[in-house]
Amino acid sequence: MNLRVPALILGLSLALGAQETRPTMPLSFSKSIEIALAPDGNTKVQLAAEAIREAQARKAEARSALLPNVDASWTSQSFTNDLATFGLQITIPIPGFRIPTFVGPISTYDLRATATQTVFDLSSIRRLQSAGATVSAAKLDSQESRLQAAASAGKAYLNAARAETAVRTALANVELAERELRLAQQQKEAGTATGLDITRAQVEQQTEKQRLIAAREDRETSRLNLLRAMNLNLDLDFELTDKLKYEPVEIPDPAKAVQTAIGNRPDLKAQNERERSAKLSYDAAKFERLPSVSAFGNYGDIGLDPTILRPTRTAGVSLRLPIFDGGRRDAQRAEASSELRSEAIRSRDARQQAELEVRTSIEALRSTDEQARVRMEALQLSEKELAQAQRRFENGVATNLEVTDAQTRLARAREDNDTAVYALRAARIDLAAALGDINQISR
Repeated sequence: MNLRVPALILGLSLALGAQETRPTMPLSFSKSIEIALAPDGNTKVQLAAEAIREAQARKAEARSALLPNVDASWTSQSFTNDLATFGLQITIPIPGFRIPTFVGPISTYDLRATATQTVFDLSSIRRLQSAGATVSAAKLDSQESRLQAAASAGKAYLNAARAETAVRTALANVELAERELRLAQQQKEAGTATGLDITRAQVEQQTEKQRLIAAREDRETSRLNLLRAMNLNLDLDFELTDKLKYEPVEIPDPAKAVQTAIGNRPDLKAQNERERSAKLSYDAAKFERLPSVSAFGNYGDIGLDPTILRPTRTAGVSLRLPIFDGGRRDAQRAEASSELRSEAIRSRDARQQAELEVRTSIEALRSTDEQARVRMEALQLSEKELAQAQRRFENGVATNLEVTDAQTRLARAREDNDTAVYALRAARIDLAAALGDINQISR
């Protein structure tokens, strides 16, 4: 018997099996945030980076008004003209001789470089400064986008961990229901239980199975949302390495937290920069009424023959004094003034909103921490209640209705505990985002 062929088939089978096995990526809480904040991570982070590039391009455009402008040209032309149309009539007192008024065709060649330079234009200077403030605002908006992306990815991870825990809880509840069903069947065979006890246990078993199906669906949905928050392929398989568990929290002082948020939050800093940009834009519109000075000049060769050219030049300084433009400058100044007032209103509203978010986040953190503690105690009591009901049922001093009720309360206590721990962790992320501390989110 040739043993090489089966060995070859076995090797191919193992190779195909290895190809079909999808790699599972271990994913921690901090790693999910790191992926979301990568340059090709969360979409908001990518768009914020593009907004910085756009603002920098607009700043370069505003700077160009203050930099030299140099052009080069080569002109070749052939023309004719009638001097009489310019009032030129030259008469020579020679009988029969007359200077023709029609000249041409004449060909000229001109190779020339032209340059202009703004010497003083306060309006353009203010526009450049306004564009610089816009760039600063865009960079701060990018920090805010990173903060929100980190919070979004962190919450998505916690939700996926909660869904994983819910599936495990549902499986434990199903196993508990099956164990109670077997116990009811044994008790009926021993004559200490009735068919109604078995029916109740079967209803409870089917109810827990339905909850398990719903928990698995929620788990898959939460995993997809986590992949979307990290901007990864939705068919990627991963394993959560950080489990959802209770951790004690420290409740900060609201007044100090508000001051920290005002000093740290990038969205408030970005709004301050936008207000400063609006103030500079208003100044630019106002200073358009001031005189501006520019220098100009050109140098080149001109002649009738491209091989014989003569150098020529022009140089000068121009003083521009605006007088009347049909009300355009007044309209621009009124528009800029309105934008400045709007940005000032937004700045006040942003500070009030930041204070509101900090204070509500602190209250939510305090409340969810208390709820988590209470629900952990309720879970421990539910476990004791079920153990006592099981002993009473096994000893024949109670029906399995008491066991079923205790089992139901235990299942709900487990779900409530998982929900409370998730809410507490989510409240911590909300507070970190309200304070503008991206490092605290990833802890």
